[in-house]
Amino acid sequence: MVLSGLRNLAATDPTALAAEAQAECLRTLEHAGAISTAARARFLAAFTAGQGYCEDADYSPTAWLIHRTRITKGAARGHLGWARRDVTHPQVVAALAEGTVLSESMAGLICCWTDKLPEECRPAADAILIAAARAGARKEDLAGLAAEIYARSHLDDDPEQSFEDRKVTVETTFDGAGVIAGDLTPECAAVVTAVLESLSAPMGAEDTRTKQQRYHDGLQEAMRRLIASGLLPERAGQPVKVWAHVTLAELLAMDDGSVLAGQWIAEMAARWAAHRAAESDGAGGDGGAWLNGQAAKAMACDAIITPIVTGDVDPGVLGDLVRLCVELDRIEHGIAPPADTAVDARPGPSPSREALRQAIIGQAVDLLSGPGGLASFLRTRQLGARLAGPSLPLDIGFSKTIPPGIRNAVVLRDRRCRWPGGCHQPAAACEVHHVKHIAHGGPTSLTACVLLCSFHHQIVIHRWGWTLVLNKDGTTTAWNPDRTKILRSHSPPTTRAG
Repeated sequence: MVLSGLRNLAATDPTALAAEAQAECLRTLEHAGAISTAARARFLAAFTAGQGYCEDADYSPTAWLIHRTRITKGAARGHLGWARRDVTHPQVVAALAEGTVLSESMAGLICCWTDKLPEECRPAADAILIAAARAGARKEDLAGLAAEIYARSHLDDDPEQSFEDRKVTVETTFDGAGVIAGDLTPECAAVVTAVLESLSAPMGAEDTRTKQQRYHDGLQEAMRRLIASGLLPERAGQPVKVWAHVTLAELLAMDDGSVLAGQWIAEMAARWAAHRAAESDGAGGDGGAWLNGQAAKAMACDAIITPIVTGDVDPGVLGDLVRLCVELDRIEHGIAPPADTAVDARPGPSPSREALRQAIIGQAVDLLSGPGGLASFLRTRQLGARLAGPSLPLDIGFSKTIPPGIRNAVVLRDRRCRWPGGCHQPAAACEVHHVKHIAHGGPTSLTACVLLCSFHHQIVIHRWGWTLVLNKDGTTTAWNPDRTKILRSHSPPTTRAG
């Protein structure tokens, strides 16, 4: 009934109503939003306490909200914040549920103010501020009252509280840019200020940077010096690790300068730009950042470089390739050609025929990308010593360990946990999982391994008994032991009628 009423309201033309009716509608919607927030907080608190998210193989209520209700991580954290307030500030949530006493934003402010008080003082402070709001106090009045309560509690003499409030957040925005925000303790603020002041001094009359720009550059320089100092945890003996992506089209263009290859390069550049933009939420990758041009050259100057040549399979040429293979086999074995029809025109794909098609594609890819293939030949002769190392195998059969070459390829392909129920754990927090367990003869290859976070790998699969399948089209499917739940990273197959 509530949803039906809201749909009718959303379909109403507000321009057909008088300003008074519009204003009343807006006030009522704000009241409804407050009640909705309170109801969600109570249900989510109970759902979290009972670990209901485990029923869907999610490792936290945040993950469940993101993947089951289709909201962003920020919204999920906001909902969980209110669920926690239902426990720590029950009076505020109760007032919010009335709909007319507090708006969601004002209730959040009250909780923020009283959170700075000792735990035993919070219920009384919440009651005082709610009573003032019920009597019609405005935000300014409530803020003054909260400040007075804070002052009387003498929290200024307690350094531990300010220490517990410390925080720094780093968020990645579009194209890899970042935003830093936080609350620093006095000691941290003093150290950071001293470092930035030292490294952000103007570099002469020609230095036209603003103070904010110099602070930014000083922060980057401080981080670079820290990495170069060797004081950070070991990263393979080098301060930076670089994966150099080179498309096969680029190698071909370096060889003959083809116009068509140049067009392909432009298309590949656009795809990589889109790929970098898709990864700009900071959830993907192995703790690195996408760089190109001069920025990539500068960072790669003192780094471990692993070249990765990329290319796309073009299924459009498969028909011609199959016909050529059949013709070659006919010639080699002296078989007469068909009298009436091409070999690829036979109706209905049989399993053996499909297997043949896949095998031919695999052989064609090996011809280009194997250790002695065209991509390796061009790379080792055209890209210089640092990018001309030996090719690493991506299929080694049975192995108890995951070789670095296969691990790197799986990380580059998957970028994050591939659990079909949805998971955004980055590659740095994931493990390589054999789709078929090595104890049962599972092969160690790129097509037989998948990236999973430790929760979905160690707990959901190896403890809870879920099964995960890596499909041929690159999607994943998982089901629980009794198959009562099936999760897919794509929509289920369409059922044909009749």
